[in-house]
Amino acid sequence: MALKDSRRIADTGHVDEAQRAEILSRYREHTRRFESVAARRQPGIENVTVLRPAEPDPAPTAREIEVLELISDGLANREIGDKLYLSEETVKSHVRHLLAKLQARSRAHAVAVGFRRGLLD
Repeated sequence: MALKDSRRIADTGHVDEAQRAEILSRYREHTRRFESVAARRQPGIENVTVLRPAEPDPAPTAREIEVLELISDGLANREIGDKLYLSEETVKSHVRHLLAKLQARSRAHAVAVGFRRGLLD
């Protein structure tokens, strides 16, 4: 019996014993296949993909804005470190975070974005 026919018969409520048995048999077979596939999957939520809306990047910290201001003055990392009493590595870290938060491709781009967003005067 075609699936379309079984739906039509099941919807009408006029199902004889043979048709009911066939429908039940298909249901059980489908359930077995489903359980078989489910059993092969690893348990846990690793199989679930959760889509979250993109969160805006956090705003730069006060220290990062200080670094951005000194970048806009044309200072190199070492000079920025000397002015702010920071190591060159710490300045590099601030610059990396700034580039990520401002979605900038370079130091010059970060300065331009900083001006557009009103972070710099």
